[in-house]
Amino acid sequence: MLHRRRFLQMGSLGAGTFLSGKLFASGKTFNGKMPLVISTWDAGINANKGAWEVLRNGGRALDAVEKGVMVTESELSCCVGLGANPDRDGHVTLDASIMDEHGNAGSVAFIERIKHPISVARRIMEKTPHVMLVGTGAQQFAVSEGFPLEEDKLSPDAQKAYEEWLKKSDYKPQINIENTKGSGSFAPNKLANGAWNHDTIGMLAIDAKGNLSGSCTTSGMGFKMRGRVGDSPIIGAGLYVDNEVGAAVSTGLGEEVIKTCGTHLVVELMRQGNTPENACKLAIERIIKRNGDKAKDFQVAFIAINNKGEYGAYCIQKGFNFAVCYADSGSQLIDGKHILP
Repeated sequence: MLHRRRFLQMGSLGAGTFLSGKLFASGKTFNGKMPLVISTWDAGINANKGAWEVLRNGGRALDAVEKGVMVTESELSCCVGLGANPDRDGHVTLDASIMDEHGNAGSVAFIERIKHPISVARRIMEKTPHVMLVGTGAQQFAVSEGFPLEEDKLSPDAQKAYEEWLKKSDYKPQINIENTKGSGSFAPNKLANGAWNHDTIGMLAIDAKGNLSGSCTTSGMGFKMRGRVGDSPIIGAGLYVDNEVGAAVSTGLGEEVIKTCGTHLVVELMRQGNTPENACKLAIERIIKRNGDKAKDFQVAFIAINNKGEYGAYCIQKGFNFAVCYADSGSQLIDGKHILP
């Protein structure tokens, strides 16, 4: 399946800016795809803008992947962040993880009423001896670090979706439901620009110094059981970074990613010499193999970059796309290659 590329406007960052070769504060020309930022789904187009503002000025990949996904967390009409669909008890719970070029990692799970869980995850990484904090403990830590508690109230879109879901209270993951107008257990929202929203955004970046970092933030599956946590905050499942090799992030049915330690697997496959795309494909094939016919009923996708600035992706079903931004290309939305027809 050939990649379909759609070139989109990047706000104030026009094509001339990307092609000049002198867009960095130092004035140095950078060849190839370094710096580079890559993120899941069409929400990544806006998220990449936030990340690119850091990278284009010679900033650190870690700062870029935090600032990038914060854009998505702030969009209350989006299915990531406090505007997202709630769990089946009517509460929005959020998960996030972040990892830097040194192998440091932080994550937060089952946190409520905090607008930017990705920033809490970074604070855990940098200020505590732990990797993960969850629930009320995570919220207490966030408040102690100056994060404000937001109002415990569903967004209008989420309230409408929740009331519709309550009519049948049916829960069944649906493939790429964000790309259709279908009803069901994941009643999606739609942005003003026509893009469908997703409940996870993962982002990877390599900066001008060749250092890698990654982030992942999610509201989890809409109408999930109270207390459910997916792969996104689990290092080695939803996100993994090894500066000597590469980085990977996942989206889709988190339970299946957890069972295969999916992003760690992708990075190890790159360590063995596979390209980012082929590493993602091999990891997807392993998930399909262990699930057999059941694999046709869910979606999993991986994106990856290596330490050369090469990138790739693969998914189970068609419908997944990812956003890429680097110095000589502008912004692209690319359809991920898939295995099942």
